[in-house]
Amino acid sequence: MPSPVPVGAAHRGPIPVPSLDVAGFGPASGTTSTSRRWLVEWAAVLVVALLLAVGVRTYVAQMFFIPSGSMLPTLQIGDRIVVDKLSYHLHGVDRGDIVVFRRPPLERAAYSDLVKRVIGLPGDTISSIDGRVYVDGKPLAEPWLPQPLPATSPSPVPYAFSLAHPFTVPAGEYFVMGDNRTNSEDSRYFGPISGHLIVGKMAFVVWPLSDLTWMVILSAVALVLLVLLVVTARGPPAPAVPG
Repeated sequence: MPSPVPVGAAHRGPIPVPSLDVAGFGPASGTTSTSRRWLVEWAAVLVVALLLAVGVRTYVAQMFFIPSGSMLPTLQIGDRIVVDKLSYHLHGVDRGDIVVFRRPPLERAAYSDLVKRVIGLPGDTISSIDGRVYVDGKPLAEPWLPQPLPATSPSPVPYAFSLAHPFTVPAGEYFVMGDNRTNSEDSRYFGPISGHLIVGKMAFVVWPLSDLTWMVILSAVALVLLVLLVVTARGPPAPAVPG
């Protein structure tokens, strides 16, 4: 008869002892480190986004509010426009451009920035004859004005740029007018503006928005929020487990 095998005889050598997490060392410590790294990465993303936003506003584009009716009917009171600050570093100012510029010395309005349309370029001779604008003796086609055409009258100021007589725009300066010719204090009142005062060219009206534009914006915002919700719900990535 075979000899009975004692219980535990098959186990030779020391019995393995399960590892314990002591004083915060072990798997929990790795999870905390990963969470901190995840938060630092998101903070870095937010900082970069903020810097990009500031850079875009300073050098590329900026939004402005229209407080008066001097550009009616093209721009309504309360409109918000996006101004392109970069394009005039690539090419010159064109006749017909709507520009935002810093307040010139002779302007008495409280606004620090104004918006008008460029009518005269450097070297142009501007005149007002029978309510029409002439450039170098030829009538200027102005499709941006309402019909019938409003009268473009000289201003009462005692300066050469009032358009009571033909006026030649100096080098490096621009003659600007509002589209609401009967109610616009423009270069007929404060003179031509220096090119250095121009902030940029109006790109488009951002407010009020059409229904289609609203749908596109809300869809984009909803998509971004959905992505952030999914990422937040998943939490930080799990630490790698050695094989």
